Amino acid sequence: MIVQTLFEYLNFWGGCILFFAVLLVLDLIKNGRPQNFPPGPPGVPFLGNLFTGLDYNSINKLSQEYGPVFSLRRGSEKIVFISGYKMVKEALVNQLDSFTDRPVIPLFHLILKGLGIVMSNGYLWKKQRKFANMHLRYFGEGQRTLEKYSEHECRFLCESFREEQGKPFNPQATIANAVSNIICSVIFGHRFEYSDERFRRVLQLDTEAVLAAGSPYAQLYDVFPSLMKHLPGPHQTVHSNYFQILDFLRQEIAKHQEDLNPDDPRDYVDVYLGEMEKKKQDPLAGFNMDTLLVCTLDLLEAGTETTATTLRWALVLMMNYPAEIQEKVQAEVDAVIGHSRQPIVTDRPDMPYTDAVIHEVQRFGNIVPLGFPKMASKDTTLGGYFIPKGTISTMNLSSVLFDENQWETPHKFNPEHFLDAEGRFRRRDAFLPFSAGKRACLGEHLAKMQLFLFFASVLQRFTLKAPPGEMPSLIGVQGFTNSPDQFRMMAVPR
Repeated sequence: MIVQTLFEYLNFWGGCILFFAVLLVLDLIKNGRPQNFPPGPPGVPFLGNLFTGLDYNSINKLSQEYGPVFSLRRGSEKIVFISGYKMVKEALVNQLDSFTDRPVIPLFHLILKGLGIVMSNGYLWKKQRKFANMHLRYFGEGQRTLEKYSEHECRFLCESFREEQGKPFNPQATIANAVSNIICSVIFGHRFEYSDERFRRVLQLDTEAVLAAGSPYAQLYDVFPSLMKHLPGPHQTVHSNYFQILDFLRQEIAKHQEDLNPDDPRDYVDVYLGEMEKKKQDPLAGFNMDTLLVCTLDLLEAGTETTATTLRWALVLMMNYPAEIQEKVQAEVDAVIGHSRQPIVTDRPDMPYTDAVIHEVQRFGNIVPLGFPKMASKDTTLGGYFIPKGTISTMNLSSVLFDENQWETPHKFNPEHFLDAEGRFRRRDAFLPFSAGKRACLGEHLAKMQLFLFFASVLQRFTLKAPPGEMPSLIGVQGFTNSPDQFRMMAVPR
């Protein structure tokens, strides 16, 4: 009896060991590194490099060890990371068509479903991006209304700051509202008051989702979506928040449907609704309510989060460098604009130092350090390594903005990076906060205009000071974006 039991026991565990060994062999076969594939750290069976951090600091360290083109494995998914100005330029500019697709990211796919502008591909992406670009220009540059909206919003923002009477306050919500109102004026045809709690809630939900999406635990969802959807964690916050934002957008779109006049479109939503009728015979172009909803989310988020975060970095940096930089900007504002009128876009060429400071804020702030994920759209070779079609790729924009071969003092906040010997503004090839190539940020022109007008307007009217003992940190909080930690400031009228 004892012998039989022992025999059964050994059979059971022997079978388990054999089963595990088979799984291990299958894992090695399935997930082995292809010939001449980019190198990377060894992974754990079945999990790969799941416990390797995907924050930009970790990626920068790995690039120093394995080179500017290296790989990690998350579960069974291989990801290639591309670092340094030389390799990122090669991928995005010189090989323009090699990295144009977006992969399916489970964390976001539940919300975006491969629709919209940011995460779509192929024919649908081309049609949606072209349409958004054309109508962003029509309602913006073509009629100079984007500039008008921005100037108008600058007055509201400065008035809100003035109401604080030079006392300490947290500007985050107001800045997000002000920046978002520009793109909202284009999308919906109107702005939202700073006292509108419903819209402020939407912006707060978006900020929380962006922060949560960058957490290591949330990224586990991309590896084990079937399991993680049943467990609590930040991925649930991401999904819940975006669903609430989509509900808000549905209501805004429904209002447009109620009083739509196809012959007199007021904004992006009106024009899109009209396009849905025109494109009924071309369903692959994706002009339908589902895509409109995601496109609206894309534009709202792209037109708010990164620009608002950049402005917050600008405030933080001005408080940290009051005499060295803030006073110089104010002197240039006073000399070129004075105090009798507000800044306008055509002032920018005459204000090289202010322009240089804004560019350096974008570089040093490192807002989207790893960009948006891409996917090899065809078999390609990069840095001597073979990257098969369909491989997820990440452009390490942080490594470009801090490339020691491109910047004189990369780890120092130094506006001189963007000034020549005569004090004139100079462009830098390695300035890629908006990425580059066919997937470069659609709203780059709008962001640059907003940053100049908001920044110059605030420093024209206020001196920014940190409350005693509360100097804001220059170390960012890493989520999907790299943003300043919560801070208070004093906007002292000049």
